[in-house]
Amino acid sequence: MREGWLLTLGGGSGQRRCRRGLLQPAARRALAWGLALELVRIGLLAQETPPADSVQRLQEELRQLRQQFEQVQREQGEQIRALERQIESLRAAPPVESGAPSEPGAPPSPPRAATPPSAEPATAAPAPADSNLGVSPVPPAASWSPTQPIPVIQSGQAYMNLSFKMLGTVGASTASDASEELELGHHDPAGRGFTLQHGELALDGAVDPYLRGFANIGMSIDPEGETHVGLGEAYLLTTSLPANLQLKAGQFLAEFGRQNTQHAYQWDFVDQPLVLNRLLGPHSLRNPGARLSWLAPTPFYTETMLGVFNGEGHSAFSYRAPGDEATHGRTPLDRGLRGPGDLLFVPRVATSFDLTDTQTLVTGVSAAFGPNNSGEHARSEIYGLDWYWKWKPAHAEHGFPFLAWQTEGLYRRYEAGADPVRGLPAEDLEDWGLYSQVLWGFTRRWVAGLRGEWVDGNAGAHDALDRFRGERVRISPNLTFYPTGFSKVRLQYNLDDGDRFGTEHSVWLQGEFLLGTHGAHKF
Repeated sequence: MREGWLLTLGGGSGQRRCRRGLLQPAARRALAWGLALELVRIGLLAQETPPADSVQRLQEELRQLRQQFEQVQREQGEQIRALERQIESLRAAPPVESGAPSEPGAPPSPPRAATPPSAEPATAAPAPADSNLGVSPVPPAASWSPTQPIPVIQSGQAYMNLSFKMLGTVGASTASDASEELELGHHDPAGRGFTLQHGELALDGAVDPYLRGFANIGMSIDPEGETHVGLGEAYLLTTSLPANLQLKAGQFLAEFGRQNTQHAYQWDFVDQPLVLNRLLGPHSLRNPGARLSWLAPTPFYTETMLGVFNGEGHSAFSYRAPGDEATHGRTPLDRGLRGPGDLLFVPRVATSFDLTDTQTLVTGVSAAFGPNNSGEHARSEIYGLDWYWKWKPAHAEHGFPFLAWQTEGLYRRYEAGADPVRGLPAEDLEDWGLYSQVLWGFTRRWVAGLRGEWVDGNAGAHDALDRFRGERVRISPNLTFYPTGFSKVRLQYNLDDGDRFGTEHSVWLQGEFLLGTHGAHKF
């Protein structure tokens, strides 16, 4: 090594230069230890001092945590103040009357199971899994979204569902007046051009811990442009009777078969099946009355029902209904309600069970017995069988894909009274028929359907003028698209062939929209 190498200690004027060879061994060792300690200190400082960007990140996280903490404090304060206001309002309320629940606004106990255990999958926001009818407290400070029920202040915290539905069609037919021969239902398309099939304002909700209430106000416009508004259904339903019993009372659609209880917007096709038009009537079977049902304690769903109705008016077509069409040409009598024997009785037994993990079968047997207006002692009997089978894979997405098959078969015996003025004899008119339909939800939002129908009956003295009798066949393929759970668009073709009119073709385009929230329907 070079002898002239210099080592500089300190700095400035206090520098001392020493030749390497002139330093003592002790001084050299001290100098080495000092340098080592200095390097260690510098390394530690480098590890302890974070970069500038790390400091900024930590400061930002601290600021966000402070904001979240302050927001939670504000929300809890609002909830506390809302509860205090509610307590004050309850203290200021009048005393509870005898027989009323001890706690105003207390939510009712859940209803007994009145539907099959397997239910339709929820495909859209407007309808929760099985029912929207239980009371759900809505805090004053809670926010509302369009997919939730509209809160209506009632006894503190009760609410009801409020919705409006509109259903209409536009189409063409080879029949000059399809409503006279082809489309006999009240909510069927009225013929060529546009038809407002059905508008409905629906309300449902909890009355108290023991009852639920339902109401439907229907609106339609006839081919002459007249607007018709009527009360479709309005009834109460119990929720807590013992022994698995349930009582329904008011005006409602009789639980006969599967489709009679459905409103027009629930149909899988544009029009009502022929056999239902012919036997249960254009307005479906609906009347004031009561129904008692019992849910049997079986391993699978089994429910026995008995409905008792007045059995009169346009919605009791095969019974004490006005008009020559309902009495098949006879002058209608006004028999009135003289006793229990003049009431309409509608028994039904329905059962449902799972065939496999992906298949469900629902079957039912129905009947209806009551007097009709064609004669002083004339009566009508209707019997029906129905089944519904559905397959849905275990990993379906929003309910798709699926395959469903529904069939109903009906038979009627109508005792037609003699009418000497019109020259019509007393006779028993028998009618029978069925429809069978298959629905295939082949991909999300798209459902393809095919329905076949056939009705016939024995010969009657008035058949040549009776559009509700004679043999008839109809085949209807359709395709339905559901943009959301609030709307649908359906295209349907009908091939009709009947004794009275021959062969006719029709094409219908149907649209529907929903405002508000409506409770889900049975499986």
